[in-house]
Amino acid sequence: QVQLVESGGGLVQPGGSLRLSCAASGFTLSFSSYVLSWFRQAPGKEREWVAHIRGATDSANYVDSVTGRFTISRDNAKNMVYLQMNNLKPEDTAVYYCRGYVPGRTSTYWGQGTQVTVSS
Repeated sequence: QVQLVESGGGLVQPGGSLRLSCAASGFTLSFSSYVLSWFRQAPGKEREWVAHIRGATDSANYVDSVTGRFTISRDNAKNMVYLQMNNLKPEDTAVYYCRGYVPGRTSTYWGQGTQVTVSS
């Protein structure tokens, strides 16, 4: 059974940092086959894509609003993906979700989410 479990959320002041982690288990293919993404959903808003990272090349892409502040990374040996978030802003407040999928395949896997609150 595939599981993605996020952790590392919490309450932080504007300008602060957090590091989110996502632990994956039960994948049927090599972990490096999966494109791993972070999404977020703020209250009353639709879920939005934040960043993703490919397994073979570690190439990453970000939504414009977090470029230069967030960094996505992965550790294929540990089946982990991370999101380092710096210079956090109140508008970053949301539930953050981890997602994994293999290009060309239909299955997509989601974690349960972790709350990030940026407030003074």
